[in-house]
Amino acid sequence: MEKNVGSMDRTLRIAVGLGMLSLVFVLDGGLRWLGLLGLVPLSTALLGYCPAYTLLGIRTCSTQAGH
Repeated sequence: MEKNVGSMDRTLRIAVGLGMLSLVFVLDGGLRWLGLLGLVPLSTALLGYCPAYTLLGIRTCSTQAGH
């Protein structure tokens, strides 16, 4: 699995993921579990790999020598 998420993209994904996860503590009822969707951008940021980017042919990280 080759990294396809750049540093700025990772930073944004972490911020969005943590913001969405905070909804678990802020919202009431069934909507609060929507905050768990924040795990998706958070995990893609930590892994540096986004499956959707692969499907769409997008890379936000710089290319490395030898790749």
